[in-house]
Amino acid sequence: MDEQENGGAPLANGADTTPVAGMISQYVKDLSFENPNSPAIYQSQAMPRIDVQFNIGTLQIADDIHEVILKIDVRSETDDGVAFVVDLSYAGLFGIRNVPQEHMQPFLLGEAPRLLFPFARRVLADTVRDGGFQPLLLEPIDFHALYSQQVENQPGAGMPAEDIGHA
Repeated sequence: MDEQENGGAPLANGADTTPVAGMISQYVKDLSFENPNSPAIYQSQAMPRIDVQFNIGTLQIADDIHEVILKIDVRSETDDGVAFVVDLSYAGLFGIRNVPQEHMQPFLLGEAPRLLFPFARRVLADTVRDGGFQPLLLEPIDFHALYSQQVENQPGAGMPAEDIGHA
């Protein structure tokens, strides 16, 4: 009897074939905040233009452990100059065992970033606030839809983990 026949339950010989995926830990890998035109920028009454870019990278650390890095770059400018620039790399370690290969990329590039995003969003908002500006609250991102769209746009080719999209 193989794992398909027993629904992924442990085999009689004690081998655990149940698919498991979960976050082990999460952390700020890199954070940079620049406020190049302070203190003059605080006098500006102009409405800022905010550009947000993001990328997702993955790295296999061990047989069953992968690091997923959600990189968010934000640039805020007004007619008076650059207000702030934030570069955040927020990462998580994920344990993945007995997951079929065809499900690895959808998990690493769709589900894992979804789990990391709320925490990265908070770090970003706090950093911008601590820099003297209104907290920047990013809208939720549908990483599954972005992954699916990327796969559709590149039929037959694997999606590069380092570049899933931008907002």
